[in-house]
Amino acid sequence: MIETLSRAIDALAAIVFWKIPFFGTQIEAIVLWLAIPMLFFTFWLGVPQISGIRLGWKAMRGHYADPDHPGEMSQFAALSTALSGTLGLGNIAGVAIAIAIGGPGAAFWQFVIGIFAMALKAAEVTLGLKYREVDARGTMRGGPMYVLKNGLGARGWPKIGLILGGLYAVFALGGAIPLVQVNQSYAQVSAVAGADFSLAYGIGMALAVSLVVVGGARWLGRVTVLLVPGMSILYMAAAFAVVLYHWTDIPAAFATIVSDAFTGRAVAGGAVGTFVVGMRRAVYSCEAGVGSAVMAHAAARTKEPASEGMVALLEPLFDTVIMCSLTALMIVVSGVWDDGFNDIAMASAAFAGVFSWFPYVLAVAVVLFAYATLIAWGYYGGQAWAYLFGPSRFATVSYRILYCVALPVGAVLDISRVINLVDSAFFLMAAPNVVALYLFAPEVRREIRGYIARMRAAPARVSLPV
Repeated sequence: MIETLSRAIDALAAIVFWKIPFFGTQIEAIVLWLAIPMLFFTFWLGVPQISGIRLGWKAMRGHYADPDHPGEMSQFAALSTALSGTLGLGNIAGVAIAIAIGGPGAAFWQFVIGIFAMALKAAEVTLGLKYREVDARGTMRGGPMYVLKNGLGARGWPKIGLILGGLYAVFALGGAIPLVQVNQSYAQVSAVAGADFSLAYGIGMALAVSLVVVGGARWLGRVTVLLVPGMSILYMAAAFAVVLYHWTDIPAAFATIVSDAFTGRAVAGGAVGTFVVGMRRAVYSCEAGVGSAVMAHAAARTKEPASEGMVALLEPLFDTVIMCSLTALMIVVSGVWDDGFNDIAMASAAFAGVFSWFPYVLAVAVVLFAYATLIAWGYYGGQAWAYLFGPSRFATVSYRILYCVALPVGAVLDISRVINLVDSAFFLMAAPNVVALYLFAPEVRREIRGYIARMRAAPARVSLPV
C-alpha cells in the first residue's frame, strides 16, 4: 500500500511541477505562475510594501479597532492565526532543504521573493474580506472559494463561481494536511531523543491538535495570540546566538549567499535553478498566491477590507524576509550547509556547534512551530470542508476527525515523498486563486489605494487593546 501511495505521489508531482524551457534551462511552470502576479501587484498597487507597512502595524495593534465591526477575532488575533499557519517548519526545514538543493544563493531569492510576496498577500486578503459571508449559524466564512463564488456571482457568473470555488476547496483539503510539519518535527525530536517512535509521536501530535481544532475560530485566535509570539522569540533568540557565536564569519556568509545567487550550484541547474528552488520554498513558507491565509484573515473584526490587507502584508515580511533569512544566515555562517545534510538536520548541526544541548532548544521550537501550523491548517481545511458540504455540526465534526487521523502518516513517510505530496496539493490551490486575483485586480486597486488615501487624511486615533 505504501509503495502504491508513493507512486501516486510521484505521478502527481510530475504533473504539478511541469517544466518549461527558460533561458537555456528549465523552470517549473508553477514558479512563473506565482512570480508574475507578485511583480504585477507590487506595481499595480503602487508598491504597498512601502506605503502599507505603517498602516498595517497600526491596524494590527488595534489603532482602528471597533467592537461593532463585523468579525470573530481582533486583527492581531487574525494575523497571529495566519502566522501560525506560515511560521512553521518552512522557516527552518524549508530553508535547509532549499540550501541543500539550491545552495546558499536560494536564501537570497527567498528574501527577494518575500518582499514581492507582501503585495500579493495584501491583494488576496483584501479580496477575501470584501467577499466573505456569514453563515446561518453566525460564523464568518471567507477564503478564495468565497471570493470566486460571491465575486463571480456578482458579475452574473454564479455557476462558474461555484465551480471554481469548489475546485479551490478540493485542492485546499489536500493542502490542509501539512505532513512536512509532523515529519520534520519528529525528525528533530527523534534525533535528540535517540529513539524511533514515529507512530507514537504522530498520534500524540494528532491528539494535541484536536484539543484546539475543536474550538473553532475564537478558540484558535486565543491560542495563537499566545503561541506565535512565544515560539518566535524562543527560536529567534537561539538562532541569533548561533549567528553571534560565529560573528567573525558573518561578512563571508553574506558574500557567499549573494554570490551564489547569481552563479548557482550545478545540482540546482545554475543560477536559474537556484532561483527556482528559492521561489518554491519561499512560496511554501509565506503562502502568498496560494490563498490559504485568507481564511484566517477573513475572521478579522473590521469593516475595511484593505485594512486587513495591510495587516496581512506584514505576514511575509516577518515570516519570509526576517525569519527565513535568519535561518539561512545561521546555517551558512556556521558552515554546516556543505556537510551533506538535506533537511532539518542541517539546522540541528548549526545549533549543536554552539552548545551540545542546543539541539534540544531547536526540538522544542520545532514542535511548537509544527503544532501552530497544524492547528491553523485544521481550521483552513474546516473552512474548505464547510464550503463543499455545508457548515452543519456533523460535517464540522467529521472533518476534524479525518484531519487528526491523517496526521500520523506524516511521521512515517519518506521526507522526499512528503514534500512532493504537500507541495503538489499546496501549489494546485494557486491555480484558481491567481485567476481570481487577476479578474478582480481593478477592485483590489480601488480598495487598497482608496483606503491608504483615507487613512492619510484621517485624524490620529488612540490605539485600543488587541
